[in-house]
Amino acid sequence: MPFTPNHASFDRPDSQGSGFASASPKRGQESGTTGTSLDGRLFDTRNHSLKLAEPLSPEDMTVQASDDASPTKWHLAHVTWFFENFVLAPHLDGYRIFDDDFNYCFNSYYEALGPRHPRARRGLLTRPSAERVLAYRQHVDEALQRLLARDDAQNGEIARLLEIGINHEQQHQELLLTDILALFAANPLHPAYQAGPTQTDAKAPDALGWLDIDGGIISIGHGGEGYSWDNELPAHDALVRPFKLADRLVSNAEWLAFIEDGGYQTASLWLADGWMTVNREAWDSPLYWHKTDAGWAQMSLQGLRPVVPAEPVAHVSYYEADAFARWAGKRLPTEFEWEAVARAHPEMPARNADVYRPCAADPVGNGASPPRQLFGEVWQWTASAYLAYPGYRPPEGAIGEYNGKFMVGQHVLRGSSCVTPAGHSRPTYRNFFYPHQRWQYLGLRLAAEID
Repeated sequence: MPFTPNHASFDRPDSQGSGFASASPKRGQESGTTGTSLDGRLFDTRNHSLKLAEPLSPEDMTVQASDDASPTKWHLAHVTWFFENFVLAPHLDGYRIFDDDFNYCFNSYYEALGPRHPRARRGLLTRPSAERVLAYRQHVDEALQRLLARDDAQNGEIARLLEIGINHEQQHQELLLTDILALFAANPLHPAYQAGPTQTDAKAPDALGWLDIDGGIISIGHGGEGYSWDNELPAHDALVRPFKLADRLVSNAEWLAFIEDGGYQTASLWLADGWMTVNREAWDSPLYWHKTDAGWAQMSLQGLRPVVPAEPVAHVSYYEADAFARWAGKRLPTEFEWEAVARAHPEMPARNADVYRPCAADPVGNGASPPRQLFGEVWQWTASAYLAYPGYRPPEGAIGEYNGKFMVGQHVLRGSSCVTPAGHSRPTYRNFFYPHQRWQYLGLRLAAEID
């Protein structure tokens, strides 16, 4: 049995765990090293999703915090549905669909695959139960093992679809964590998903530095080896004029100065849609910030904790990022400017990957050199609209609905966040959100013209 549920945890009303065990399925002798072979990476990814759910109760996994966020149980079922519909049903002879109703419950937005449960009502899916979802995952994983035993599964079309499925599930692992934060932030008890630091560092950030970038004609997009999404293609040339880029992210301390200077009350700093949103939603700080008698605090996956001045600001919308940049006398970089710098510095920083919170920048000269915090802290808003690259064509079939149809009305973010899987941190990766959204780990880095 690949996964073994702790059935008692579903029955006890005071249970604090999902009971999702994460033991790997048995693999054949020819499968290679776990984590490097296709089947090793597949089942490591599948198990990691269950590991992320372990601190949660069945109640935690069912509730939906907002229209943007989805329940943990839905994420665990949806990524399984993806493998069932895109990999197993077309390519494994004799595969038995686990439950015909699941196509309606766990399809996200694939019109070609039929109608689906409304996104905003996923939290009403109290059935199927968490145990039923676990059984679904086991059924699909056992079928994936049978498929991977075939020689033709290690390359060609099946391998391509499995690779997409792995990366898709990893994306949902990031969503799962941010959606848990949204859920716990809505709870007046402010529960913690994981243990946090016992002390809070009140140290101010170091001075913001600037990098002078020469610009020129640069290659944009993914053109080499390794995995990429279709929206990173095709590689093409772009003209980038000389500019300046901040050597670190905007910090909480700098955002506090924006608040104290009346940034949320100054209409001239805001785009028209942003100003309407600020007033309609009564924004006066980043999402998850709370004004307390002891000062500002913010909700995190470690619970409610004081705002740390040197940490990068997170959970701000494009509207807020743009207004802050205007208040600072600067601007947001374009996605091409950001990529021009990241291509020269593609390495991920060393950090504790098990602590899900943005960290302050290491001081320059103390083991760090600019640019800092390109990856691994918060996604960084750019000034670029989310559009197709020249010559872009979406893949054929339902899989082509993954990115292309969303290329309108959204803005590109670059980098990665503290909850982003490592394989999704690369210079060409294009994340995208609507300008009002801020439940993700969204922050900013400033840019300016060279005087």
